[in-house]
Amino acid sequence: METEKTQFIKPRIRQVLSEKLPPELIQKLPKHWVQIGDVLILPLRPELEPYRHRIAEVYAQVIGAKTVLKKGRISGEFRETNYEVLHGGDTVTVHTENGIKYKLDVARVMFSPANVKERVRMARVAKPGELVVDMFAGIGHLSLPMAVHGKARVIAIEKSPYTFQFLVENIELNKVQDRMTAYNIDNRDFLGENIADRVLMGYVVKTAEFIPKALSIAKDGSVIHYHNTVPERLMPREPFETFQRVAREHGYEVEKLNEIVIKRYAPGVWHVVVDVRVFR
Repeated sequence: METEKTQFIKPRIRQVLSEKLPPELIQKLPKHWVQIGDVLILPLRPELEPYRHRIAEVYAQVIGAKTVLKKGRISGEFRETNYEVLHGGDTVTVHTENGIKYKLDVARVMFSPANVKERVRMARVAKPGELVVDMFAGIGHLSLPMAVHGKARVIAIEKSPYTFQFLVENIELNKVQDRMTAYNIDNRDFLGENIADRVLMGYVVKTAEFIPKALSIAKDGSVIHYHNTVPERLMPREPFETFQRVAREHGYEVEKLNEIVIKRYAPGVWHVVVDVRVFR
């Protein structure tokens, strides 16, 4: 949300809730929140728990959200959310960003507004007609911009059956059925080899395990966008050092083109993406 709007909303929220909460808790109300479509995600301090439903109701009314979730952890193989519904009930929404429509279930499917710059960047790096293979497509976070704005052809692979439903819907919502194809499989079962001009590896924590598969999909001279989480003490040599080592073990040479720190993942740990050109 825009800064002016946020600054305007906070006093109104405090004003309404000052009639419902003890005075000492008013200053502990969330000053920041995440809005995805018309669903709000609120972080709440433990002291506010007894009043969480009333707080959520007021935030929804003032901000204009249909549903409010309590922020929780994102975990598991499919990076699923674990958010409690505090107000409303419908957690499926359509979030519009950079001219792209993302339909998702905010209570169950991860979408990070903090990654917006990377989604915008992918729209710029894609070239018309090139073939992109997105190994961890999700709802199309990174590859939809490439198909919509970059006019690239995309093979989008998503293992989670639930998330895959939204990926298919988003391809239709954005009218890119003619150049974007989705597969509901484990990317390690994808049969294409030596086909991609560009490979997306938008995963974290265990991404290095999939480097050999990415190399087999990529053409000679293609670019791989390799995401991973990196402890700060290992930066800046990581994550490129691991990618280079694995690539050489499989007979490839690599060239580092670019590296971007996307956001803090955890205390002392950063989400980083490195663009690598690979040579057979």
